[in-house]
Amino acid sequence: MVLALIAGAIAVAALSTGQWVIDNVRYRGLIGPMVVPAEYRDALIAAADRCPRIPVEVLAAQIAAESGWNTNAVSPAGAQGIAQFMPKTWEQYGLDGDGDGIADIWNPIDAIHSAAALNCVNRRLVRGLPGDRLQNTLAAYNAGPGAVRQYGGMPPFNETRDYVARIVRNAERIVFTQ
Repeated sequence: MVLALIAGAIAVAALSTGQWVIDNVRYRGLIGPMVVPAEYRDALIAAADRCPRIPVEVLAAQIAAESGWNTNAVSPAGAQGIAQFMPKTWEQYGLDGDGDGIADIWNPIDAIHSAAALNCVNRRLVRGLPGDRLQNTLAAYNAGPGAVRQYGGMPPFNETRDYVARIVRNAERIVFTQ
């Protein structure tokens, strides 16, 4: 996708990773829409049906925040795959999203479906807490539902607050490729 900016003087091209190139310099999520890679479009839409209260754009922004669409991502804390599940959490919530009989943390379709399902679990766990329920749900994905309950809503962790703000902000910019 190419956008003309400043009367056509600067061309901006979206990369499949949600990055942008301006004058041969890469920027990540600073301007323009965030493009969902085509190979994950159908999976995101189907997975969003697992938790209809979480819009598909929020799920897409969440996956982008978790891994930048990198199916091989591993965090310093040990979270794995495109949806950044900790292995113990995956043991409890990992689903077979593509119907091949195996719930695989490294399979992006399985992980996207599992993230959507976990969002619904977290949404139930934060019901009734002060603050925005969607933001508390996302905070529970990042910091754990126990932390959200312990602090009566959004935990006071900068990482979690930044994570939630980034997802909410970027969900408004999500574009599904055709």
